[in-house]
Amino acid sequence: MQISIGSSNKQDVDAAVAEVCAKAGNPKLLVLLCSFVHLEKASKLISEKYPQTALIGTGTTSYYDTEASDSRMLLISFGSDAEVEAGIIRNLSKAPMLDIPTLSEKVSKISAGDSNTICLEFCTNDEERLVTTLNVALEKARIPIVGGTIFGYKAGETPKAMLNGVLYPDACCYALIKNKSGKIRTYSENIYGPMECPRTHIATKVDLHNKELFSLDGRPAADVYCEDANVSRNQIADNVLTNPLGRVIGDDIFIASPYAIGANGSLISYKRINENDSIQLLELKDYEAISADTRNRIKSENGKISFIFSVNCIYRHLLFDNKGYLKEFISNMKSVGPHVGIVGGGEQYKKQHVNQTMVCAVFE
Repeated sequence: MQISIGSSNKQDVDAAVAEVCAKAGNPKLLVLLCSFVHLEKASKLISEKYPQTALIGTGTTSYYDTEASDSRMLLISFGSDAEVEAGIIRNLSKAPMLDIPTLSEKVSKISAGDSNTICLEFCTNDEERLVTTLNVALEKARIPIVGGTIFGYKAGETPKAMLNGVLYPDACCYALIKNKSGKIRTYSENIYGPMECPRTHIATKVDLHNKELFSLDGRPAADVYCEDANVSRNQIADNVLTNPLGRVIGDDIFIASPYAIGANGSLISYKRINENDSIQLLELKDYEAISADTRNRIKSENGKISFIFSVNCIYRHLLFDNKGYLKEFISNMKSVGPHVGIVGGGEQYKKQHVNQTMVCAVFE
């Protein structure tokens, strides 16, 4: 697939835009990743320069080459062998279904084939509602979702998704990308698993709106967590990097990351937990071996890799950074093929919103 990556570390927005656009050619789709302070101006400049080209993007910390950076500007250009339909889902917290008829039209136009189309998206909030909403249009066409929750904006600011130079709060920008010269395969990497003698608990009281888990087995959720992890309440936030919660559905485990303790011992997480969900405390496994297995699988299943796009949870980012593994992880991804990653506050993959996970799309 014809994909090029423009990169700039210049802090003058005009100069950075000129540098990243130098490799763009005649794109069908542009994906802008930059600092939050540069997003509004950079997106307008690029949209004016390419008025006929779909443009989505976000402010973010990005992975490229061998480094992570929250001040670098990247512009990913998809060329003539891409077929693209881009759009926006607004009012995520209230009425996202209003934009689904438009998405359904775009799904029909792109005529997805067998494993050659994805929905790449960046969203601001209400991820579970978003995933359910998107799949109303995507599921029948078998178009998988790969995306991330916008993360890293300053406290007090409002996260915004960008489409064609316009920034939208409470929204998701997306691009349906069809590879006309090969496959697009998707992957999810989980470096956590059940403890040696796992205890399964039932979520007995929740607040879905605030993503708050009040009780497990009728007891304060924080108390149950502390017993299983053998930590005190004031250690929970830091311990989540090692022991997150897992929502168990059959043989699958979807991670939920508690980040705060609420009133009366509740746990507030980045992912919703539903009443009557089966919940286990997970533990960190051999992440280097798991990452190597993921890379080997990608290499074995893809003939010629043109590009890899990944979304890594902020908690994975912090874990790898704390353990001195982050630079090695980014370098290892580069060794598989041209790679760009972003840090998300959560990850969307197919029909699920998850935490502490890497999701990625591999373009042949």
